[in-house]
Amino acid sequence: MTHQLSSPDFHGEEKDQVTSIGQIKPELYRPKGDQAEGKLGDTCGKISFLLRYAFNTEQLVVKILKALDLPAKDANGFSDPYVKIYLLPDRKKKYQTKVHRKTLNPVFNETFQFGVPLDELHSRKLHFSVYDFDRFSRHDLIGQVVVDNLLDFSEGSGDKPIWRDIIEGHAEKPDLGELNFSLCYLPTAGRLTVTIIKATNLKAMDLTGFSDPYVKASLVCDGRRLKKRKTSIKKNTLNPTYNEALVFDIPNENIENVSIVIAVMDYDCIGHNEVIGMCRVGSDADGPGREHWSAMLANPRKPIEHWHQLVEVRTGTEWRCSHSSV
Repeated sequence: MTHQLSSPDFHGEEKDQVTSIGQIKPELYRPKGDQAEGKLGDTCGKISFLLRYAFNTEQLVVKILKALDLPAKDANGFSDPYVKIYLLPDRKKKYQTKVHRKTLNPVFNETFQFGVPLDELHSRKLHFSVYDFDRFSRHDLIGQVVVDNLLDFSEGSGDKPIWRDIIEGHAEKPDLGELNFSLCYLPTAGRLTVTIIKATNLKAMDLTGFSDPYVKASLVCDGRRLKKRKTSIKKNTLNPTYNEALVFDIPNENIENVSIVIAVMDYDCIGHNEVIGMCRVGSDADGPGREHWSAMLANPRKPIEHWHQLVEVRTGTEWRCSHSSV
């Protein structure tokens, strides 16, 4: 059923590593039966790194040094490798090296720190994922390394490199990041305020290992985009903070018939802007999006804040958000 909408926003569609680091025992670093998080696969080169534990600050310090003999993933006979690192089981906090172009032997020399109490170190694992960067499609997973027995690294200066084979892994679910925003609806004024607060762990879209993200919110009814609002652009970051309000005029009689499609975009000053990931809120949205919308309607005039996992672009009309200009 088509609903006639009577607000100014409803005027049609717009176009648009032994006991210490200093006493390495090589036998401890040969791959075990299951080095990766699945069955042992083919090796895809090697990676070296340093590990030490800073007792005074309770920080696990990881320095990724370099990789050797990576497989070629691109037609030019090279790859554009970078490394993601997690301290399992936590996957929300991750670090990422810079992308190195056209090489199978990248030198990273980047240091990262994970806050972890000493009494938790025995239960944690370091997970390295080596990727090939691709500007226009999903990044290819080259392989993985999992390092356990982290208590063995709790002494020493961490000045001797550890080498591990990179084990071929299966493609992971796309990790596009999360977006935090609030919804507030004023029934009498017929006004919906979407406050974009911040995003975390966004997918890197640029060769710098970062993105230039902004957020675009579109008001949708019956598959048609009626109005859109945009935040400012944040340069060279995967964890932008916005705190920007995007306002839509929606009469109370129409609020059940609309949804908001939110796209996190990567700004490109030369080519097309690319979609990093999307989410949708509304009465007919999937789980978290529907729950957030229902909580908003149940609490008029009160901002309701939720985190949303970003997903890939959907093919349906209401999700369509192709390359677009700012």
